[in-house]
Amino acid sequence: MAEVKLHGTWPSPFSYRVIWALKLKGIPYEYVEEDLSNKSPLLLHYNPVHKKIPVLVHGGKPICESMVILEYIDETWTEKPLLPSDPFERATARFWIKFIEDKGPAVFMIFRAKSDEELENAKKQSLEMLRTVEEWGFRGGDGRERKFFGGDEIGMADLAFGWVAHWIGVVEEVVDVKLLDANEFPKVYAWTERFKDAAVIRDNLPDRNLMAAAFRRRREQLLQST
Repeated sequence: MAEVKLHGTWPSPFSYRVIWALKLKGIPYEYVEEDLSNKSPLLLHYNPVHKKIPVLVHGGKPICESMVILEYIDETWTEKPLLPSDPFERATARFWIKFIEDKGPAVFMIFRAKSDEELENAKKQSLEMLRTVEEWGFRGGDGRERKFFGGDEIGMADLAFGWVAHWIGVVEEVVDVKLLDANEFPKVYAWTERFKDAAVIRDNLPDRNLMAAAFRRRREQLLQST
């Protein structure tokens, strides 16, 4: 098997998307921690366009952008597929992946907000995103409720949404807002618990307290900057 390396950074949710996919597939890999304040020559070499993590390097060839990497992993290692074989279900999974890529950044806009107006606008967008997922995200083609986005097992759409299960709580704590209320969003909340309870996810999550401390420091830096 060609060597697999993952260049990522702690505690990036985008790095963890790839870690979870590799773990679900049982693919051995070497993890390379990157310091984004002092990017390594290798990272700049492998991703000269965006100069960002994560980057998967397979047999010396780099693949960039977390969801592109997940598609590559699923197509290269076909056992334990992350996308459904049924064309309709596969299209539905890709729809929800596109949805969270488009709407999810609102949560991190809360984290970066410097004014009450920015905060309220980002909170409104985040709650609208959660309401949409609550109403439609776990319905199958037959209209029945599902445990995960793709059915009874964790799939690619779940990995795309995975940061909601762990990172959103840290944003809530650091910024002192409430987003994912169990009473208002019972389906989404139940999904986060199921997702985090899966061994491959539970054993590969960044420490909550360390995350909160790191996010708090970054939040203070953002507020002090002009």
